[in-house]
Amino acid sequence: MTDPDLTDLCANDAVTLAGLLRDREVSAREVVAAHIERVEAVDPVVNAIVTRCFDRALATAAAADEALAAGTEPGLLHGLPVAHKDLADTAGVRTTYGSPLFADHVPARDALHVSRMAGAGAISLGKTNTPEFGAGSHTVNAVFGATRNPYDPTRSAGGSSGGAAAALAARMVSLADGSDLGGSLRNPASFCNVVGLRPSPGRVPSWPVTDVADVLGVEGPMGRTVADVALLLAVISGPDPRVPLALDALPPALTDPAQVPLLLTRYLRGTRVAWSADLGLPLDPQARAALEPARQVLIDLGCDVVDATPDLSGADEAFRTWRAFRFVTNFAPLLSEYRAQLGANVTWNIERGLELSVADLGRATTLSAALAERVSRFFETFDVLACPATQVPAFDVELDWPHEIDGVPQANYLDWMASAYLISATGLPAMSVPAGFTAAGLPVGLQLVGRRRADWALLGVAHAFERATGHGRVAPALIATGDAAAAKRPGAPRQAP
Repeated sequence: MTDPDLTDLCANDAVTLAGLLRDREVSAREVVAAHIERVEAVDPVVNAIVTRCFDRALATAAAADEALAAGTEPGLLHGLPVAHKDLADTAGVRTTYGSPLFADHVPARDALHVSRMAGAGAISLGKTNTPEFGAGSHTVNAVFGATRNPYDPTRSAGGSSGGAAAALAARMVSLADGSDLGGSLRNPASFCNVVGLRPSPGRVPSWPVTDVADVLGVEGPMGRTVADVALLLAVISGPDPRVPLALDALPPALTDPAQVPLLLTRYLRGTRVAWSADLGLPLDPQARAALEPARQVLIDLGCDVVDATPDLSGADEAFRTWRAFRFVTNFAPLLSEYRAQLGANVTWNIERGLELSVADLGRATTLSAALAERVSRFFETFDVLACPATQVPAFDVELDWPHEIDGVPQANYLDWMASAYLISATGLPAMSVPAGFTAAGLPVGLQLVGRRRADWALLGVAHAFERATGHGRVAPALIATGDAAAAKRPGAPRQAP
């Protein structure tokens, strides 16, 4: 949390900034203008917000100020600058899905979570970059190019919510939405030293609905702190009658953002944590070294920490089968007509889907059921699983994906993301919280996995870990000057004021 007297409004976390706005210590106009200035200063290097609607944002901010002055009760996100992932439909604002086929596409309606954010008073500055159709944990596409990591612009920001994570890290927005199929909220959060939550399937209803039975792809919140993520989750979660698999549970009945840290505060003494240093997967030595101190932090918080790894056998096959099925369902018509305009990752995954048989889908169903049974038994003993969010720190932005981890070859663009996508296959809520840095100053996130549908309890554990470590307060060096030319020179991170 930062000093409310700071002249740099962008330095404040979302909960603090929301309080300043509600108390009318600052206006929505001032806050939006400050974030627009930050975007213009640093985004030429980072390339996170690829479609901008600044005039619209300023007009919305003026209306928000007038409404507050007239006595209208402010929403939970009143006046907060946000951005939406370029996979989410936004009415009247270009939405490309990272594909040249949709480079000029302008939807007529908002996705459900977008409308919920606007209804709570959030002010959108635009759209954040994503790989083509969200395929992969490296944000680069033929429409806008690559998003660069604010902690070192020669490195990847991760993906597929890489634009969102980079925009948050660079203090361009106070909150952002994302989505997660195989790690797309957790991977970029780890790379960019922010917080990303993959909620339980159905916690955040996805509408328009493309597959009523899909529990693999979810939408969720990103922020610079756990409390910020919880604030956004409270806004975008909750049932919707149009979404068959939406959970009935209502979000906490918050009337003020200041209530969020109190909601999350809890003693962890006796909390049972399973510590898995690598989930049995290859792990870059730099990432391993950065994560090692986190185990002791959890012990010092009073947790009962035991070395243990759940049996995730079958998760890999089940995930890849359902992912390929999703790709063929959503994109096969594009492959037959526009193959030359599709990227390699999307083409490869559609082709894997076209190879599937009914027997393959039946086997994936059986594997998923057995996996759910095993992880349920595992979490009868443990409250939380702690493990790596990513198996590597941020890699060279010019690479397509890491082809080797600690000497182990990675055969395709999915292999290196296993620490995240194996957890996706379990259906459990999971998140990445800042956990340290490599010797080169690259962020590394700790993945915390909760019991089935225990999203809020999981956030409480992450909140305690965050308060004990303070890693999330370390801002990238480019924020020290706000100068795009200086941002081109990678440097060590600095402590935010």
